[in-house]
Amino acid sequence: MSDTLLRAITKDAGILMSAAVTSGLAEQARIIHRTLPLATAALGRTLTAAAIMGDQLKSGGAVTIQVRGNGPLGAVTAIGESDGFVRGYLQNPACDLPLRADGKLDVGGGIGQGYLMVIKDIGVKEPVTGTVALVNGEIAEDLTRYFAESEQLPSACALGVLVNTDQSVKQAGGYLVQLMPGVTDSQISRLEENIARAGAMTGLLDRGLTLPEIVRTVLDGFDIELFEERTIGYRCGCSRQKVTRALISLGRTELQKIIDEEERTELTCQFCDKVYHFDREELKVLLASAVRD
Repeated sequence: MSDTLLRAITKDAGILMSAAVTSGLAEQARIIHRTLPLATAALGRTLTAAAIMGDQLKSGGAVTIQVRGNGPLGAVTAIGESDGFVRGYLQNPACDLPLRADGKLDVGGGIGQGYLMVIKDIGVKEPVTGTVALVNGEIAEDLTRYFAESEQLPSACALGVLVNTDQSVKQAGGYLVQLMPGVTDSQISRLEENIARAGAMTGLLDRGLTLPEIVRTVLDGFDIELFEERTIGYRCGCSRQKVTRALISLGRTELQKIIDEEERTELTCQFCDKVYHFDREELKVLLASAVRD
């Protein structure tokens, strides 16, 4: 089954919700980056958030989520496009830590203390950037703080990745609930009770609930309108042409240094791990196109 994303609104309250199943893209990221379970969970959660937030943008927009802590996982980066497709990477895919006391992966310990940055590029002027201190490094709570502080939008975020004993992804997904002006205290209380009763996103998926069923569980008691589900996934848009442009942008001095030192140069895409090879003669051709420093 392909990964999908579903949006919903409540007709009787100002509540917006987006929910996504991301097991396939989280597993693809695991295979590409050869992550151990802790890194799989951290990257999978961030990719899920990027899919949901990217889907909220107008066509052609993109959102970048960077989680930068002082823990052993290092920085985690995910980019979500307006069509819900994502890509990402993290610094230490082989990071491993003991499980928490409750038996869950210690993503917060792997991330550590630091900050979360969200960069939204909607194709108009400069990208909009917001930065907040990490709450606990578990990513969902950190994004909740981001929406409250940077966008003044009360939200509830749930993200989860469940890993099999063979280290593959069993379930992954998440949801984002956002409150618009005018929501009453009683409606907020009902929503909070629903979220507490629903439990973890991976638990809902593991019980076999579909996205419409998950939305109805979280928004139980509200008059809900569901929109059409859309397919999402992991996609890297790298190409030899883009890598060539990147090499040219280094400038003549740096390119000449590479030519002098290397008979054959390899560049690896950080998002999909594809390797691009350039021999010395190819680099000399690029040197002629490079701008003088």
